[in-house]
Formats: sequence, structure tokens, C-alpha cells
Amino acid sequence: MAAQAQTQAPVTAPAPLPPPAPAPGIAGVVAAGTPVELMASGFQASESAIGAADGSLLFTDRSTNRVMRLAGAAVSVYLENANAPNGLAFDSAGRLIAVQRTQVQIGVLLPTPRVLANAFNGQPIVTPNDLVVDKRGGVYFTEFGNATVKTCVYYIRPDGTVIKVADDIERPNGVQLNRDEKTLYVANTNGEFILAYDVHEEGTIGNRRNFGPLEGVRKTDTGVQSGADGLAIDAEGRVYVTTLAGIQVFSESGQRLGTIPLPVQAQSIAFAGPDKQTLFAVGRGNVYRIAMLAKGFAGRAK
Repeated sequence: MAAQAQTQAPVTAPAPLPPPAPAPGIAGVVAAGTPVELMASGFQASESAIGAADGSLLFTDRSTNRVMRLAGAAVSVYLENANAPNGLAFDSAGRLIAVQRTQVQIGVLLPTPRVLANAFNGQPIVTPNDLVVDKRGGVYFTEFGNATVKTCVYYIRPDGTVIKVADDIERPNGVQLNRDEKTLYVANTNGEFILAYDVHEEGTIGNRRNFGPLEGVRKTDTGVQSGADGLAIDAEGRVYVTTLAGIQVFSESGQRLGTIPLPVQAQSIAFAGPDKQTLFAVGRGNVYRIAMLAKGFAGRAK
């Protein structure tokens, strides 16, 4: 399924930011000296990148209720009136699913809008952030919470039942599955590690463990700040996460492989392009592109 952009509204040209430093070499991941290219800027709240089937990149501009599209160097509006979209994912049927933050819900954007979940045990979902869809059509999503709702991770089972699968994370942010979907990764913004959980048949998770130690962690009187946010995996199972330090890369076993610095902090990353061999970083109103040696995982859009 590939929706057509509804309008070709002009988008602000890249602002004159300082040129980013080239990427350091990470074996099998990125060649030394690869440029980090600024592709677009000027967005109000750029977030949640995902590669589309045609090789283009989709990302959200939550403040304008839009899903945007980057194809080559051209930026256009892919979808208007998307109810403040944040996290994006495609399911196996090609439906575009999003976290939506004005009328708070997890919903299908295309081809036919519908609500997947907006409450748990009769209590409204408050601040959902990111999501990932498994091959069965179930949806894991993170919840920032508030004074009455605790931070947690939920799972929407394929039959529509919503269950809480974790409530032991200080600030659950990005969420991702590994290649065989037996491990769920969660980026803990207020922690020193990416977290990993075993995934069980019914969608529940367990055996929490520290997966990857994060660089650039700040410790203050009020707690830990890593900035850990968006997650991606590649064809070899390596795990990528945006943090205060840039894009950090880990082996499938959790070994720290290196960091790609960015000129500004990103909230989201995604492999896109015809062969998924380009990594895009989105955040702080900007979209960056990095040509990779590694290829994104082909078994799932995210």
C-alpha cells in the first residue's frame, strides 16, 4: 500500500547550520569519513522516521498534524490532519499505524482510519510515544504516563485486547523488536542502558536485562539522562539508538561498536531507500542522511 502525497506544499529549505562532522568508521556499519548530510530543516516537531515500501522516508511533524515524505531530495506532505502523529509503523498488511496525541490513541492512519486502542482497563491512555508492530499484527507501545498513570509498555494483541507488559522503566521511549521477534528492546531515556526483554507467545515480556551501555550519560541530583530515544535494527541484528551522544551502534549481543555523532540530537532513526542502505536521523526540526555499509532489516518496515 502506498498512498500518494495529498499536496506538494513547499517545505523550508535547509537552514545554514554548521556542517556536521563526518562519520567515524564502524566495521561493517559505516565507512570512515562518510558525510552526515542535512536533507531538510525548519519543521516544528519532526519525529518518528520509517522507511516506506517505495524507498522513500516518512516522518511526522506532530505540531502541524502531518506525516511528511522525503524522496531523494524532495520533501512533500504525505498525509494531512493526522491527529498529532508521533510513532509510525507499517503492519504486514501495509496499514500505516501511528501513535496519535491530540485525540490520544493508537490508530490506523491509512488506508482506512480506525482506532486500535485508547484505554487500558477503562483508564485512558495518556501520553503514548513510540510503537512497533509484530508479524502477528500485535502492537507494542510506550507510555510516558503522568501523575495518575505510571510509565509503562503496553501490548495490543491481534484481537484488540490491551495488556500492560512492563511498568518497571523510568522513562520508556523508543521500542523495537529484534529480527526473530523473541526480544523486545526499550530505550530508557532516564537510564544508562538500552533494556531488553524476552517476548513470550501471548505477547507478554519478561527477564528484563541491561542490553547496551550508553555513552554520554549525564547524572544529576534528579537522576540519569541518556537521551535514549529512537531505535532501529539492521540486517545483521545490530541495534541503533539515538542518544545525547549521537547514534550509538551495538552488536546483537549488546557490545558497543561505535557512535555516529550528529550536529543536533535526533529523536528517531530509520533505514530507507530502495535497498535500505541509507540511515536517516530525524529530530529538532531536521532530517539527516547517512550512506551506510550496513543494510536495514528487510523483514519488517521498522
